[in-house]
Amino acid sequence: MSNITIRKAEAGDAGTIARLIRDLAAFEDMIEHAKAEAADILRDGFGERPYFECLLAELVGEDGGIEAVGFAFFFHNYSTFEGRPGLYLEDLYVTESARGKGVGRLLLAHLAALARQRDCRRLDLAVLHWNPARDFYHRIGIEHMEEWLPYRLSGDGLAALAAEAEG
Repeated sequence: MSNITIRKAEAGDAGTIARLIRDLAAFEDMIEHAKAEAADILRDGFGERPYFECLLAELVGEDGGIEAVGFAFFFHNYSTFEGRPGLYLEDLYVTESARGKGVGRLLLAHLAALARQRDCRRLDLAVLHWNPARDFYHRIGIEHMEEWLPYRLSGDGLAALAAEAEG
């Protein structure tokens, strides 16, 4: 695995991140929902107030070329019970050609180290029920929390509720 490196994404990586997001959406058979473009990534991840961070996994080829083969897309959350920050892993993706080579584990290890450096008490994530990576997560000790159910407010529902406060 010495030919895999993990690094913090930079503004110049916005196009690569957008491509990896589209690859993830295709893997999840949700390509029609992948709307993020390089300009969105650049604005929201590398602007005046970044809303997310990203780690990139890169494979150094025998010819010295570098290929992005995965990413971990995350942001801070906060535990009111712990009184400490946490990290929320929005997306973890490894290209098909790099799966089974330890890239996902290496990305998660770097993210766990970053969480510890920042005094975060936990790393949270959600996984689609059909995703074969669930077995991988279980093997490294990530727990499935059955007592918590995900909910989301978006689209028309979000607009309708916001209208109540906006008068």
